[in-house]
Amino acid sequence: MSYIDRCQNLKLAFDSGASDIDNMEFLEYQFHSLAHDILPGKTNYYCESHKLDLIENMLSDNEIGEIQNDVHIEDVIVEENQNFTYKILKPKGNDSVKKVTFILHGFNEKTWDKYLPWGQAICEKTQCAVVFFPIAFHMQRAPKHWSDKKAMFELSKKRKDQFPNIIGSSLSNVAISMRLHSKPQRFIWSGLQSYYDIIQFIEECKSGKHELIDKDFSFDIFAYSIGGFLAEILKLTNYRNYFNETKLCLFCSGAVFNRLSPVSKFILDSEVNVALYSYLVEHFNSFLKKDNLLHHYIEEDHLEGKVLHTMLEYKNRRHFREALFKKVENQIYAIALKGDSVFPTYEIENTLKGASRDINIKVEELDFPYSYSHENPFPMNKQESQNVEESLNIVFNKVCDFFKQ
Repeated sequence: MSYIDRCQNLKLAFDSGASDIDNMEFLEYQFHSLAHDILPGKTNYYCESHKLDLIENMLSDNEIGEIQNDVHIEDVIVEENQNFTYKILKPKGNDSVKKVTFILHGFNEKTWDKYLPWGQAICEKTQCAVVFFPIAFHMQRAPKHWSDKKAMFELSKKRKDQFPNIIGSSLSNVAISMRLHSKPQRFIWSGLQSYYDIIQFIEECKSGKHELIDKDFSFDIFAYSIGGFLAEILKLTNYRNYFNETKLCLFCSGAVFNRLSPVSKFILDSEVNVALYSYLVEHFNSFLKKDNLLHHYIEEDHLEGKVLHTMLEYKNRRHFREALFKKVENQIYAIALKGDSVFPTYEIENTLKGASRDINIKVEELDFPYSYSHENPFPMNKQESQNVEESLNIVFNKVCDFFKQ
């Protein structure tokens, strides 16, 4: 079977819930995010871990919020982000799963299509179950309207009229670009919600509430692009020592936020990139002083917030970040691509190996014998189908060898 045929069969099975795919099966489960009430859209907040009432003192939205109200609905009321389904791919016949690999996807992703052969390779080569867990407001956690091609094409036209010098605006990225441009703090809060959701998932499994996953299960993480940002925070924070034995494999990922180049018609446009950099890097300390809620989660007794903060800007608390990476240097492996302009290899190395190159995290650079990009490392190209298949096998043989060490 060709690579393209295999991808199409996997997509059909994933979408339809077919139970037999080369001795593997997809199963679907429901999830309710308990952390959704941390999101923008309220005035009064409550930190359960500190029994503390908090008030958001955030600046008002940018004027671009006027363009399309159904894109700028308040985050806290988006039903799809609170209650959603997720899929697990597992070897057929295993009624109780004791080993899991999470797949964490990239920024502005709307479908799992490209990840399905990745998950199949991991499941087949390690015989563990693969959890396709969506980040907040991505994949099945976003309103379908944000992916409506006609509506988003019209919205992109309006955005280009408003910003004549904009680069990279497209129907694919206009919804997320407008939302983050209007409220750059969404990057922080949706990231923290995603962090808490995965912790919630792990704790539900450990308490025996998951019908498939054994309460004594172990798990690793395969993370791509911005998913690696979330995975690094999870690993370095090591909440309640849940991640003591977790191995983290980063693919096209690993650098801190201010060393990325995310302007692309598939990721973010240039206007929101400037707004995010201004908020998260140049003026973040100023916002921390003005916003009680933000200050509590980033500057006070929340290690996840402190780790997130150091992952935003290379020089910020660099020694703190590098000491955390040093502790887990044997449990992290990164694969970079020579042709990746979003996560360049040298920036991944700067973060993972440290400024003095004294952190022994393996960063391996690969290149493929066909045209590829960060967003599409294994393209559906009939003429290059065999080369793409071989390259995918090379990558995931390395990934799975690392997981099995």
